[in-house]
Amino acid sequence: MRQTARMLTGKKRWAALMFLALGVAMIILDATVVNVAIPTMVKDLGLTTSDAEWVSAAYSLTFASLLILSGRMADRFGRRLLFAIGVVVFVGASILVAASDSPNSLIAARALQGIGGSMILPSSLSVINAVFVGRDRAVAFAVWGGTIGGMAALGPLVGGWLTTYASWHWAFLINVPIGIIVLVGVLMIVPETKELGGPRGVDIKGTLLITLGLLGVVFALIEGQRYGWYRPTAQFSAAGWEWPSDSISIVFVSAVVGVLALATFVLVEMRRVKRAKVVVVDLRLFRIRSFGAGNIVALVVSLGEFGLLFALPLFLQAVRGYDALQTGVILLALAIGSFVASGVGAPLSQRFGPVRVLQMGMAFEAVGIIVLGFVLSTEVTGWQMAPWLFLYGMGVGFATAQLTGVILSEVPVAESGQASAVQSTSRQVGAAIGTAIIGATLILGLGGVAGQLEDRGVPTAQAEQVSSAVASSAGQAIPALAPLPNGDVLVEGASAGFAEAITLVAWVAGGFVLFGLITSLALPRNAARVESEGYEPPRDHRAHAEG
Repeated sequence: MRQTARMLTGKKRWAALMFLALGVAMIILDATVVNVAIPTMVKDLGLTTSDAEWVSAAYSLTFASLLILSGRMADRFGRRLLFAIGVVVFVGASILVAASDSPNSLIAARALQGIGGSMILPSSLSVINAVFVGRDRAVAFAVWGGTIGGMAALGPLVGGWLTTYASWHWAFLINVPIGIIVLVGVLMIVPETKELGGPRGVDIKGTLLITLGLLGVVFALIEGQRYGWYRPTAQFSAAGWEWPSDSISIVFVSAVVGVLALATFVLVEMRRVKRAKVVVVDLRLFRIRSFGAGNIVALVVSLGEFGLLFALPLFLQAVRGYDALQTGVILLALAIGSFVASGVGAPLSQRFGPVRVLQMGMAFEAVGIIVLGFVLSTEVTGWQMAPWLFLYGMGVGFATAQLTGVILSEVPVAESGQASAVQSTSRQVGAAIGTAIIGATLILGLGGVAGQLEDRGVPTAQAEQVSSAVASSAGQAIPALAPLPNGDVLVEGASAGFAEAITLVAWVAGGFVLFGLITSLALPRNAARVESEGYEPPRDHRAHAEG
């Protein structure tokens, strides 16, 4: 059977939502704040380029690979309990990050932050799915989705301000007061819910396989561009250990191991379901059309949804000369759009249905990104970008909230933790693939710098040398060209090449979102949770939940 959740009423429901959303905001904010703080951390701690890259990768790897395990633990042991543990782990890790005095301690603390974040995200969503009903659930999903989109854009602003006017340490120490407020509020207001009945025990083999599989695949997606997809293009090292082979890349080995582990996981889980044993992920959930198709849409849309946010700050600082804080202010337009969408998304969903609002959101995203591609140039201003970033942000706000609701609309509450984790993992894997593709697109586009320089009379040998430097630094070498002989021409040509590259990036990202819009046509038009007390999942799911 599944637990009958105590529904929140009155002011408590909104207070509970506020604390849950604040917890989610904390982990999303931290994931983007670090991008602005890293340059200062490099100087203070003497980080190498590899160290700096691992500061982000360590968080992403642990976060994405443990989401499904954390979601399953939330269902079994208590969603509020796991959320609270996640907050404690995340805040403690944030203190360790701020106190780090060496690359290894910093990277280890960031990995620990990822573990805490993997507990917070799926448990927060499954709590909302369990204790909110009817129109309140739609509003709660909208706020949850708007929080993710808004915080992703606010991160560079907050990180830029703290790094500029305080220190990089406060980019992480800010999590301490936030975490305390969230922890106290959740423990006081949010009721505990968890799965009751069903098979007992622990699926150790499934747990190890899913974690190893996701770790291998996500690592390959994040690091493929840097270390080479098959042949090594750079030396991999971690904690003093170096990859021993110079003929095959660690990325290729990681990908093969990951895929094999996931394939084995599917076979193991299917066998365990037939024997009525506990599983990490009930694969029968994918028979639910809204869940199966929704996760495909989530993965595809994530390929392009935030890919532009990876490349846009690089362009603004290298070509337009904006500092970290000014870049954050420009991206604030996206955050505002996301928050506006979270406020009006629920009423629109009630009137037109969540699938239609989801599709409208993806259409807004695609238009905003593609038109932004036409606007971007070496002379573009923040004001010229703001309307399209705002439209892009509204699309993110609509799509994130409604897609989450659609995916979970027919999932039994007893399995909402694992279902929430699966949809979050789909997004993370899609974002990892998208970041790799966007990064490759940017580097490919920056290859045009040489042509721009040659058109301005720069000798071929020098043009190729400058083009290589610009591509390897993701454009950040452009300002350093100014003091060189003929520096004005070099900066002008390199900037024009970067503008062409960022335009290509925008169109590729927009194309992914358009493809996501097309795939959303497979969603059932009336996908929405049955809000009555008598709701029952499909027969095979009901049998599993009730044991």
